[in-house]
Amino acid sequence: MAEHVEVGDEFSSFPLIMTRERMRWYCDALETAASQSGEFIVAEPTIHTDDEYARQNGLPGIVADGMISTNYISSLLYRTFGVAYLAGGELRTKFIRPVVEDAILRARAVVTDAEAGAVALDVWVEDETGQKVTVGDARVPVQERKA
Repeated sequence: MAEHVEVGDEFSSFPLIMTRERMRWYCDALETAASQSGEFIVAEPTIHTDDEYARQNGLPGIVADGMISTNYISSLLYRTFGVAYLAGGELRTKFIRPVVEDAILRARAVVTDAEAGAVALDVWVEDETGQKVTVGDARVPVQERKA
């Protein structure tokens, strides 16, 4: 857990392979959560669940839901800053490229400001070629340790 950070400090996650199974788990979990809340779900094809539909929409096959990348960044922030991130952290993301099956992803963050009481970061997920697929920014409240 990061106890003291400075502008320019970088953090990185372990690699994550975006398997078809992982993509399906996420979609299935959303359907389960919706059904448990009483929402009615129409099982229509989407770019996240149906290869043919995805190809008809210009993609090579199904692609991961962008929230998987956001969750991966969130996990990195939690592992780096602990409960401070959960209690008062902020995260904004934008999905800029589709994540295809078997892409190898890594979440990254760099400190852009370390003001008293908070750390600001640029965050992103990149694939195995180094191309960013999700970008954003985060802010985490921190307390300086007393000497």
